[in-house]
Amino acid sequence: MNRQGKAQIIEQLHEKAARANIAVVTDFKGMGVEEMTILRAKLREAGVDYQVVKNTLARLALTDTSHAVLNERLKENCAVALGYDDPVALAKALSDFAKGSKKLSMRFGSLEGKFLDEEGVKQLATLPSKPELLGKLLGTMNAVPTNFVGVFAAILRNFLYALNAIKEQKEGGAAPEAQ
Repeated sequence: MNRQGKAQIIEQLHEKAARANIAVVTDFKGMGVEEMTILRAKLREAGVDYQVVKNTLARLALTDTSHAVLNERLKENCAVALGYDDPVALAKALSDFAKGSKKLSMRFGSLEGKFLDEEGVKQLATLPSKPELLGKLLGTMNAVPTNFVGVFAAILRNFLYALNAIKEQKEGGAAPEAQ
């Protein structure tokens, strides 16, 4: 590869890394083209860019980004997965694929500039995704007014029962006096 091609790769990877909130470095030794294509398709569905790149080029590209903490650990063949919206989605997609493939392993990562070891990336994959968290938050927010309406309706219902009991008591008490 000539200098111009390398500069272009560095520039593209730097631009992606600057936008990404998570980067995970993986080891893919022994993976075939077909398996790599399936991995890339699954990651693309999760909104993740996955790129095999030489360590030297990756170090240059990650410099001056929040993922520069990965530079000193880049050794051997590796690929970089970059996520932009939901960091949990990237971690889950890689973790799920790694369970089915003995050749892919997650080495380490960077979440908004903080270093994550392999165990940290795996723990991130166990968290609920952003849509799940938003759904739970919405459910909690919806429960407050729903419960308030239920409590208020119960108070009114009990008040009406009390009024009916008083009415029946007065009607029942007046009838025997008239006889």
